[in-house]
Amino acid sequence: MSWLNIIFIVYQIIAIMAVVHVIMDNRQPAKTMAWALVIYFVPVVGIVFYLFFGINHRKERYVSERSMNQLTKRSMLEFAEQQNLRLPERHKPLIDLFINQNLSLPFKDNLVDICTDGYQFIAELMEDFGKAKDHIHLDMYIFADDALGMLVADALIDKAREGVEVKVIYDDVGCWNVHHRFFERMREAGIEVRSFMPVRFPSFTSKVNYRNHRKIIVIDGLVGYIGGMNIAQRYVKGTGDMPWRDTMLRVSGGGVHALQRAFLVDWYFVDRTLLSDKKYYPRCEDINNNCLAQVVTSGPTTPYPEIMQGYVRIILGAKRYLYLETPYFLPNDSVLFALKTAALGGVDVRVICPRRSDAKFVEWASRSYLREVLEAGVQVSLYEAGFLHSKMLVCDDAITTCGSTNLDFRSFENNFEANIFFFDEGVAMRMKTIFLRDLEQSVLLKDLKKRMRNNFLVRLWESVTRMLSPLF
Repeated sequence: MSWLNIIFIVYQIIAIMAVVHVIMDNRQPAKTMAWALVIYFVPVVGIVFYLFFGINHRKERYVSERSMNQLTKRSMLEFAEQQNLRLPERHKPLIDLFINQNLSLPFKDNLVDICTDGYQFIAELMEDFGKAKDHIHLDMYIFADDALGMLVADALIDKAREGVEVKVIYDDVGCWNVHHRFFERMREAGIEVRSFMPVRFPSFTSKVNYRNHRKIIVIDGLVGYIGGMNIAQRYVKGTGDMPWRDTMLRVSGGGVHALQRAFLVDWYFVDRTLLSDKKYYPRCEDINNNCLAQVVTSGPTTPYPEIMQGYVRIILGAKRYLYLETPYFLPNDSVLFALKTAALGGVDVRVICPRRSDAKFVEWASRSYLREVLEAGVQVSLYEAGFLHSKMLVCDDAITTCGSTNLDFRSFENNFEANIFFFDEGVAMRMKTIFLRDLEQSVLLKDLKKRMRNNFLVRLWESVTRMLSPLF
């Protein structure tokens, strides 16, 4: 027997073992089949790809139950101090879902400033940094070492030298192309900087697939930011000839306590330091508008995909309309079924995605999903005024959410994400206005479809990329 035959037999055995491993993991059938096909029909590369991105570590508990309980008790103390908290009866099942699944407590009396471009976000952020007196907490997927990143880093260094406590969490994979010196300079100035799940071989395969995609900033426990914007110049200036359209929320009021708790849980994970001092939860100014907010986090270590569950419940509970913006449209079966059910039931369901994406393979894969919901009655529009990176949902002038969660498999199943949900007509109406404004700069897919090439090879390629979409 030749060496070539021996190598072939050994590889077949390894491939079969890998496929068995995938099957025994009891994932969704579509995802299991996709991994099995990649492993078996893409020699060597398929197995390497699975080792790096496919092994499921969902059962590993990265954050100890003890730390979660202690941090939650601190938040509960603040929750108990809320006077005359009124939970709207029609939203109580969703609010209770988040409390039971995620220990996410509702906080009333919030002011919300909606930033729809990077210039507005950075201007407000720098002003809030300048006012900081006690602490600045920053949790970002990307903190780039470009001109904007240097500007923000300089501002943080100045505050650290003034005696303000500054803590920064950045995602290691999200910042792979950032020079080590950039973060070291901040450390030398007294800023506590930690990377989330640093990826170093040979532990590479256990961490690269699960990333901290959250964007949370808390200043003095009084002001917080959450949404889709990272600290990078492209979020302000765009890329090439393509402007960047995103959404970031500036929150003041009770909801900042929930943002603080989310950051401190992440800080415990990266630093193993439990921070529950009263100073991190100061008394907020009297707002008294009963604007109710819940910050919901999700990740691969939790038993349920909490944010996805919230999306499904909102979609199926919609009575009049449901508007969605997402840069990547690769919904799993649950969300896809909910969207089609709502549209077929007479709900005005509209989805805006970018016409041009920053990830071509994902753009191809999303087309078949968009065509499918279009056939079910969903109005699909493609944003043409730049790259739409906004992640928001608004429903029935009553509920709205914004955060880091994309409408795709990775956000729902693999990433650590954070969204804020508002149960308030005023906030919902403002988000609805923004959605309708974006709609004016979009083209209907059904109109564009008439002009698009729709030959067999195009449809085949879209179907192939869709088949692999659970792996993206």
